[in-house]
Amino acid sequence: MCDVMKLKGKMVERGYTQERLSEAVGIDKSTMCRRLKTGEDFTVGEANKIVSILNLSSEEATQIFLPVVSH
Repeated sequence: MCDVMKLKGKMVERGYTQERLSEAVGIDKSTMCRRLKTGEDFTVGEANKIVSILNLSSEEATQIFLPVVSH
């Protein structure tokens, strides 16, 4: 499950809306909206595109797409 709040924060920092990012990644706007609302996982390919588009560091990418879940 991705860390939606961190991803949304990086989107804002880089000037990306959900619609603009969905177009850049090549997925439907409704799919992006659902994933950002529910935390549903992105595919590896989609995550890689987002990392590249938003120019995320390795640490940022790990925090967003591989968050540590505590029990």
